[in-house]
Amino acid sequence: MRSRAVLTRLGDVLAGYLKSSGLGKRVQQAEVMERWGQLVGPQIAAVTQPESVSADGVLRVRVATAAWATELSLMTPRILARLNAGREGRIKEVRWLAGGRW
Repeated sequence: MRSRAVLTRLGDVLAGYLKSSGLGKRVQQAEVMERWGQLVGPQIAAVTQPESVSADGVLRVRVATAAWATELSLMTPRILARLNAGREGRIKEVRWLAGGRW
């Protein structure tokens, strides 16, 4: 009698690996950078550029001007709520870096 092989979708295997290895949270944190414009909206996205996110959840964002950096620092709790909605890989802090080019 032949035994039937159980087929598993590659996506399910990858998701299981990411979860068991602990990399899933990092992938979700990094996804914030890719989806930045969708998460914060066009007005904020136009004057900002995410630079990096650390393993401990610190997101560094370059901001066009110091005035915008000040404004965004006041909005940080609302922005964090948007960034973290529905994800395990949480952003714990945003560091707004004024000036520079992106």
